[in-house]
Amino acid sequence: MTAENIKLALEVVNTLAIVIASIVAICGINAWRKEFRGKREIELAEEVLALFYEAKDAIRAIRNPISFQGEGKTRQAEENETPIEKEARDRVYFIYERFEKRQKVFNKLHAKRYQYMARFGRDSSKPFEDLREILIDIQVSANSLARIWSTVGDTPNQGTVEQIKKHESIIQSIGTDDPIDTRVEKVISDIEAICYPIIMGKKKYT
Repeated sequence: MTAENIKLALEVVNTLAIVIASIVAICGINAWRKEFRGKREIELAEEVLALFYEAKDAIRAIRNPISFQGEGKTRQAEENETPIEKEARDRVYFIYERFEKRQKVFNKLHAKRYQYMARFGRDSSKPFEDLREILIDIQVSANSLARIWSTVGDTPNQGTVEQIKKHESIIQSIGTDDPIDTRVEKVISDIEAICYPIIMGKKKYT
């Protein structure tokens, strides 16, 4: 074998070595990316699920039927508010005080929603929307109760009594067959169905 042939053979070997090393490096980088992305997905799923559990506890605390001393006393009366209106609005203001104390949990969950959607898709965001609707319904019912109590007087008709019962069952836990508890449990079940497989490594998003 001539010197030229030996040189050519060495160049071929070096080229093959470079190609093989590049392939190995690319495969390693891809594997690292997959592993890193998988860890990020798991961490996000764990964080979101934990926040939903916190939100569940926060809603339970907001709707606690036991009133505590001093609750509802921080509301500032509006101008030209009648004594009856003031009493009615004060009676439900504890709901807003309790919301304010736990607003941080709901804000954190809302902030995670967009990152969650970007990673897992818009179709998987329904639990966020359902939870938001529950929070809105609680506050709407508190407003409705204040309005009803300030207008019906001491002798509400049967239809008004039913409205009051309906709104009271939304702002406060009624024990068995609680409409809000049922909806919250459905939200938790739905988010668990999405997050648990990711956390356990049984489902991956690309």
